[in-house]
Amino acid sequence: MPKIGTRKLYFLLKDDFEKEKLHIGRDRLFKILRSNYLLIPRRHSYFKTTNSRHWMRKYPNIIKEKELECSEKVWVADITYLKTKERNYYLHLITDAYSKKIVGHELSDNLQTSSTLKALKQAIKNRVYKHPLIHHSDRGLQYCSKEYTEMLKNNDILISMTENSDPYENAVAERVNGILKYEFGLIDTFEDFKNLSQQLDQSIYYYNNLRPHFSLNYNIPSQVHMKNNVKLKTYKKQNQNRKIPTLI
Repeated sequence: MPKIGTRKLYFLLKDDFEKEKLHIGRDRLFKILRSNYLLIPRRHSYFKTTNSRHWMRKYPNIIKEKELECSEKVWVADITYLKTKERNYYLHLITDAYSKKIVGHELSDNLQTSSTLKALKQAIKNRVYKHPLIHHSDRGLQYCSKEYTEMLKNNDILISMTENSDPYENAVAERVNGILKYEFGLIDTFEDFKNLSQQLDQSIYYYNNLRPHFSLNYNIPSQVHMKNNVKLKTYKKQNQNRKIPTLI
């Protein structure tokens, strides 16, 4: 996990520091990393994958005030792009909003609904719990399509969508995209599809099974997904009373 961040790196190294009787706290670790030029500057890039200008039905946001108490209450979906020297590819993702576990993904060379459906089918196939579930996404063409919404309805999954351009309306999905790109290096340009696909599979495995999350009290997604005993950290958005889950 090459770009995990100082807080989580300190959590992973804390026991080793104590074992070696090294008096290194989080702030000192940050200074050590900074003095050795080991802090990674955040890069920003934008590539639009959402087409919400269409005639198909758009569903309301029904997760605004929803407090997450366990896994598979809310799934969040999104599409982001990844690069190779040959062309751009598209990563279709579904993440559990409580455990932060990536439960479905598909890497394709297109933005067609058929590709987005493959990620959904994978998530449904791997579903553990049978309690009511909400699927939340932006209002993109793929998520509003007849094929996609019928798949959700046929599996008794409620539909929720963003209502405006506020990034907090699908913040967990956006954050997962950022972690995969900026911490695991998927923002880089890869040689070809095979190379990208291998790195993606490895990154998702590490993300689900090794990376501690601040919002999960430094537990990892795959464990939290099965235990359902972690109280998520929350914060209040400025000028609002409602609490929003911490994202990382």
